[in-house]
Amino acid sequence: MRRQAVLAALVLRAPAFVTYERLLDDVWGAEPPGTGHRVLPSYVYALRKALDPPDAGPGGSLILGGRGGYRFVPEGAGTDLAELAERTADARRAKAAGDLGAALDHGGRALELLHGEPLPGLPGPLAVSERRRLARQRRALLQDRAECLVLLGRHAEALDGLMAAPPAPPHDEPLAALRMRALYGSGRQAEALAVYGETRRLLLDELGVEPGEELRRVHQAVLRRDDRILLGRATADGDGHPPERHRRAGGGAGAGAASGVDAGGGSARRPADGEGAADLPLPRPRHEEDPEHPERTGPAGRSRLPRRNRNELPGDTACLIGREAELALLTAPVSPDAVSVMTVDGTAGVGKTSLVVRAAWALADAHPDGCLFVDLHAHGAAHETVDPRRALRRLLRAVRDRGHGVPEEPHGAEDGDGRDDLTELVAAWRAATSGLRLLLVVDDARSAEQVRPLLPAGPGSRVLVAGRQRLPGLDADVRLTVEPLDTGVAVGLLRELLGTDRADREPEAARELARRCGGLPLALRIASARLQNRPSWTLAFLAGRMSDDARGLGELRAEDRSVEAAFRMSYDQLAPRLRRGFRAVGLAPTARFDDLVLAVVLGRSREYAEGVLEDLVDASLVQQPHPGRYRLHDLVRAHARQLAEEAPEEAAADRDAVLRLYTAAGRLASDWGPDAFPTGPGGSGGAPFADWREASAWLGAAGGELVDVVAYAVAAGEYDHACWIAEALADHLAGQGHHHECRSALELALACADRASDRRMPAALRNCMGFLDVHRGRFRQAYSWFEDALRHGSGHGDPRDRVRAVAGMGVSEWMLGRVEEGTVRLEEAVERAVGLGDDWLAGIATCNLGAIRHRQGRYEEALGCYVTALALAEKGGRPRTIAGSLCFVAEAQLALGRTAEAVELLRRAADLAREVEDPPLRAATLSRLAGAEHARGRLGPAVDAHHEALSALTRHTSTWLEMQVRVRLGGTYAAAGRHAEARREYEAVLALPGAENHPHEYGLARAGLSGALPPGPEERL
Repeated sequence: MRRQAVLAALVLRAPAFVTYERLLDDVWGAEPPGTGHRVLPSYVYALRKALDPPDAGPGGSLILGGRGGYRFVPEGAGTDLAELAERTADARRAKAAGDLGAALDHGGRALELLHGEPLPGLPGPLAVSERRRLARQRRALLQDRAECLVLLGRHAEALDGLMAAPPAPPHDEPLAALRMRALYGSGRQAEALAVYGETRRLLLDELGVEPGEELRRVHQAVLRRDDRILLGRATADGDGHPPERHRRAGGGAGAGAASGVDAGGGSARRPADGEGAADLPLPRPRHEEDPEHPERTGPAGRSRLPRRNRNELPGDTACLIGREAELALLTAPVSPDAVSVMTVDGTAGVGKTSLVVRAAWALADAHPDGCLFVDLHAHGAAHETVDPRRALRRLLRAVRDRGHGVPEEPHGAEDGDGRDDLTELVAAWRAATSGLRLLLVVDDARSAEQVRPLLPAGPGSRVLVAGRQRLPGLDADVRLTVEPLDTGVAVGLLRELLGTDRADREPEAARELARRCGGLPLALRIASARLQNRPSWTLAFLAGRMSDDARGLGELRAEDRSVEAAFRMSYDQLAPRLRRGFRAVGLAPTARFDDLVLAVVLGRSREYAEGVLEDLVDASLVQQPHPGRYRLHDLVRAHARQLAEEAPEEAAADRDAVLRLYTAAGRLASDWGPDAFPTGPGGSGGAPFADWREASAWLGAAGGELVDVVAYAVAAGEYDHACWIAEALADHLAGQGHHHECRSALELALACADRASDRRMPAALRNCMGFLDVHRGRFRQAYSWFEDALRHGSGHGDPRDRVRAVAGMGVSEWMLGRVEEGTVRLEEAVERAVGLGDDWLAGIATCNLGAIRHRQGRYEEALGCYVTALALAEKGGRPRTIAGSLCFVAEAQLALGRTAEAVELLRRAADLAREVEDPPLRAATLSRLAGAEHARGRLGPAVDAHHEALSALTRHTSTWLEMQVRVRLGGTYAAAGRHAEARREYEAVLALPGAENHPHEYGLARAGLSGALPPGPEERL
C-alpha cells in the first residue's frame, strides 16, 4: 500500500515538484522509515515499471526524477481528479446561470466519479486529508443537487439525496435549512420545524450560539408558510430579509414552541454526587421569565435574584506563557443546561493553579452569580487540610444572602465521621445553588470524595478542579494533564521574569538553565528570583551550580518556596507501598522503563509492579509517555534518588538487582549464548525472560537508552556491572545496527575496566571493540583492538578471550590482504574453539576460512567449511547465525552453478533475517538473493531484490554493507543494458562517507564506471 500511497501523493500534487521531505511527510507522517529518503527509489522504480510503456526511456516516464524529489507528468494520462474538478466547475456555472437541468447533469457525472471510498486503505497524512476533502466535496455536490431539485419542485428526490449524503456536522446550518425546505415542499411542515429545533439545541449545547440569520429566516418562512422564500418562487425584500411584520410574527412563544424550547425553563440535569442527595427534589424557580427585566432571568428563563457579583478568585499571575492550548480547552463553550466539571492535574510546580486561575478570570463575566475559590490544602500540613464539610460551610456562607440558612456545625463534627452532617450540608448547598450560575475553582484536591459534595446544582455552572492527583472517580467533561514547558517556552518565561536584556545576553546559558529547571514554572520562578537577588550571578553560573542532580534541587529554594519541599509533600501523601515503589524507580538507570524493572527490584510480579506504577501516574509523580512505558521528570528523578539514598542498604540492593537484570538480558539475547560469558554475576537462569527472543525484544524497547545503563553503573561506582553489561550488550547492539551506541557503551566500560575486580574485562572489552569494527568493515582498527586484547589477556585472561582475539586478528588480516597470516590464525582459532566447546566462535572462524577458500576459487572446500559452520549454527539454534551461515552456503552453491539450490537457501535466510528483525542481515541476504537471480538470468527479479535490500538499510547501516549492495545492483543494471542507472549506483558508492576505507568495494565501483567490471554476478563480495 505504501507504493500506491507514493503514487497518490505524486498525482495529487501534480504537476508540482515533490521534494523527498514532502513525500516522506505525505506518506509516512510522523514515523518516517529508518532509511529516510533512500527508500523512495525502490518505490518509484516499481511504479515506473507498472505505469510506463515498455519502450519509455528515463525522459519518457510519467514520473520524472530531479535533484531532491520527483514530479508526476500527467501529459497523456488522465486522472479522475482532473475530471472531477472540471465536472464540478461545470455544475456550478450552470447553477449560477439558472440552467438547473444542466447543473444536475454535470453534478451527477461528478458524483459518479466519487462513488465509493476514495483512496481506500492508503496510509499517510495526505491520504487521510484527501479522503476528508473529497468527502466534503461529495457532500457539497449532493447538497447542490438537492437544492436544484427543490427549486425544480422535485422535493422527494431532494430528500432522498440528502439522506444519501455523507454524515455532516450535526450543526451544519445550510444543510438544516435545505432539509427544512425539502420537507416543507413535501407537505411535512412539522418535521421541518423539528429540524430547526434540533439544530438550535445542538448549536446551543455545543457552541453556545443561536442559529444564524439564514436558518432563522427559513424557520420564520416555515412558520408563515411562505412559499416564495422556501420554494424559490419569490425572493425576500431588497436586503435579503423577510418583511418586518413577518419577523415579528415568527418570534415569541410560537417560535419557541415550534423548536421544542420550554420557555419556562423546564428541569435542569443534576450532577450525581454519590452522597444520596441526588434523590432530593430541586426547587423550582421562584420567578417566571420577565422580558421587561432580563437581569432577573437566566438562560432559558431560569430565575435569578439581583446579581451580587461575589468574586473570591486569587489575583491573576502576570506571567503565564505557553498555555494557550490548555486555556482554550478550559474556556471553551459548554452546555448551558448542565454543570460542567473540568479537572486539571500535573506534577508539583507545573503551574496548575496559575492556569485555572487565569481560566477562571477569563470566564468570570459568564458567571454573574459569583466566582468562588476553595483551597483544599491536600498537600499542605495535616492540620491545614480542608474537610469537605468545612468547605461546604464556607461556600454556603458565600451565598447565604440568597435566603438559605447554613446548618450549624455540630459539636465534635470534625472528629466524628460526620456522615449525617455532610448529607445535610450537601442538600443545603444543592438547594442554595439550584437557581444560580456559578464558577467554582477547587484547588489542591486529592480525591473525588473531596470534590463531589462541592459541586453546585445550577445549570450553566462550571467547576474547575486542580490537583496533583488524577481523579478518575469524578465525572468530568474535560480532563487535562499539564505538562512541563518545552525548553523554548521555558526560556520565554525566563525572559519575562528576568527581563529580556539579561536573558538575551546569555542565550545558551538561558537554554541550559531552562533544561536544568525541567520546564517547571515553579523552578523557573525560584531560579529567576535567585538571579534577581544576586545581580553579580550570571545565568551560566547558576546553571553550573545546578549541574549535579542533588545540588540542583538544593539551588531551587527561595525562603518558604522550594521545589524539593513540593515534591516531598507529594511523597509524604503516598501509601507505604507507593513510597517504596517511588524510591525504587528513582534508581532506574534509563529515562524510560517498564514494569519489569520495578518488579525485579521489588521481587514482586509484573502485575503488582504495574499497579504501583499506575498509582504513581495518578499521583503525578510518574509520567506515562507510551502505554507500558514510564518515566520520571528530571527533577522528580533527582528527588526520588535522594530519597532512595536515605536508606543506603535498600538502595544498594535495588541498584544491584536492576543492573543484574540488564546483564542477564544482554547475555541471553546475545548470539554467543549465556554460557559464553565465563565471569560475572551468574548465569541467566534467574532472568525473568522465557527465551532469548523475549530478552532481545525487551532490550530493543529500550533502544539507544541502553548506553545510559552503562553510564549509570559507572557513575555509581559499580565498575564490574558496567563492564559486564557493556560486554553483554555488544552483540545485541551491533546486530541491530546500533554501532554508535555499542561503541559508546564499550568506551564507557573500558575507561573503568582497570578498576573492576573482574580481571577478564580489559581483554574481553577490547575483543568486543574489535568485533564491532569488523561489523563496520574497519579491519585495520579491528586488528589493533584484537592485538591489544591478546596482550592484556596474556597473563591472567580467560582462554576463551585469547581465542576470540586470535580469530579476530585472522579475519582482519585476510580482509586486509594478508591471506596466509589470516588463514593460519583462523585455523588455530577453530582448533582451540572446538577444544573449549565454543560453538559460536568455532562456527564464525570456520565460515571465514570458507570465505578465504571461496575467494581463491576453491569452491568445494569452501562449501565444506560453510556446511560445518551451518551445522554448528543450527546446534546453537539462533536464527541470525543460521541465516548468516545459509548465505555462505548459498554463495558456494552459486559458484558451483547450482543456482536453484542457492536461491532456495537465500530465501530461507531472508525469512530468518525478517524474523529476528535484523536490518543489516536482511539487506545482505536480499542482495545475495538478487545475485542468485541474476545468475539465473532473471534480471527483473534481481533488480527488485536489490531495491528491497536497499530499503532494508537504515541510518545505522555500515558504509561497507551499503557499498556491497550498490555495487551488485550496478552490475545487474549493466547486464540489463541500463547503463545510466548502473553509473548512478557506482557513483553513489564512491560518494558514501568513508568509502575509500574499503578498497575492494571501492575498486569494484571504479571498475564499473570505467567499464572494466564484467556485467555479471561473477565478482563475489
